[in-house]
This record gives sequence, structure tokens and C-alpha cells, in this order.
Amino acid sequence: MKDIIKLLPHAKSANKMERKENLFVVNEMCKMSHCNKCILFDGRLQRDLYMWFSNSPDGPSVKFNVESIFTSAELKLTGNCLKGSRPLLSFDSSFDEHPHYSLLREMFVQIFGVPDHHPKSQPFVDNVLNLSVLDNRIWFRNYQILDENGAIAEIGPRFVLQPIRIFKGSFCGETLWENPFYVTPAKTRRLLKDNKKDKYANNKIQRKAKKTKELLAPFRVKPENEIFRDGNAKEKAKHFIAKNKKAF
Repeated sequence: MKDIIKLLPHAKSANKMERKENLFVVNEMCKMSHCNKCILFDGRLQRDLYMWFSNSPDGPSVKFNVESIFTSAELKLTGNCLKGSRPLLSFDSSFDEHPHYSLLREMFVQIFGVPDHHPKSQPFVDNVLNLSVLDNRIWFRNYQILDENGAIAEIGPRFVLQPIRIFKGSFCGETLWENPFYVTPAKTRRLLKDNKKDKYANNKIQRKAKKTKELLAPFRVKPENEIFRDGNAKEKAKHFIAKNKKAF
């Protein structure tokens, strides 16, 4: 959250909300702060993070599941940029292929694009915010522009946004689009737990079969002892020796 605030010099931070409060309160907070765009971080169970992007108060709004989060302090990359500088926004061609990605691109441009001549911004362009679509997710990267030839170095942070649903209003309203490939983090953890459970059960069956095999090993009859099971042993021995001589 702090890394994103650093990327947006025109942003205004707000206090934390109580979980019991309705999300409509965010529109009132935006109105009091004279803001028409909003980013809301929604943490669940201290392990899952959801992010809302909203155009307040009329909408639309979109809800994302945030995955693979790495802060700038964790990455310790070589890139660096001036605080308050205006970034370039780079989008791949996938944002032109589907209408919901086109809508998301316009929202990203309005939220991450620093207004020209903003009092808190610097008159420099020395970093690039890259947003790419891969595996039905949006990958966010921040790069420093090293020189005019196009050389770049990553700064951080980096994270992945999985869109869940786009609403017509701000935190409410009709559903314009819903991700058919979205699986909740809780269900994903449950499936992984079930897979580990099945693996443990298979290992238990294999250990039991191996132990049974080891217990029955001393009682197995050798194949060559079958000739002495029935009849006269001496006659069968002579027949066996004669048969071997003919073979030679």
C-alpha cells in the first residue's frame, strides 16, 4: 500500500475502516476529500488481499484478487526513480482485444496517470508502469528509464491482479462482467489440502502393502520345489535328470 502511494503523488490516504461498515462510506470519504477516483485495500484473514478500483461516485468499479505481492523493500532491485515524477503507462495488445480489458485500461490510465502540473508532482518522466495480461491476470511492474535508448531497470513493487467482477456503480450496482475462471483463495487452499490428504492415504496403503509382502516372503514356495509336491520323489528326480540330459 505504501509503495502504491509513493507512485501516486496526487493521492490522499485515508484512515482504516471497520469491517462492519458498508462500502458506500468510501464514496462519502472521497467526496469529503474532493477525490473522484478510489483504491480500496480489503484484507481478509491476514492472508488474502482484495483491491477495489472505483470511479466515485457514479462508477464503474472493479474488484481484484491480489496475488504474488513483492514490495520494493523485499526485492532490493537496482532501479530507482525520482519521488513524485510522472510515470509512463505501458499496456500490451491484450487490452484492445476484449471490452472488459479496455474498460480496465481506461480506469488504470485515470488512476495511475499523474495529472500534468500537479502541485505535488515533479516535471520529470523517469519511470514506466507496465501492465500485461497473462493467464487471465494483470501483471504489474514498475521500471526505471535508464537512458533514451530504451534501457530499463525494475524498481518494484510487483504484484498480480486477478479481476473478479466489474460493477456498474461505485462498489455496487449491476454486474457488467464476471470472471468465469476465478477460484476463491479459500477453495484453492481446500483443494491443495485434499490433494495432500489423498497423497497421505496412498502412501499409507503402499506402506501397508509393503509390510504385508515382507511378512509373507518366508512362506513362499520356490518354483523348483513344485516337482516334489506329489508322487514318488526318487522317480521324479530321475525323470528330471533324464530330461536335462536330453536337453544338453
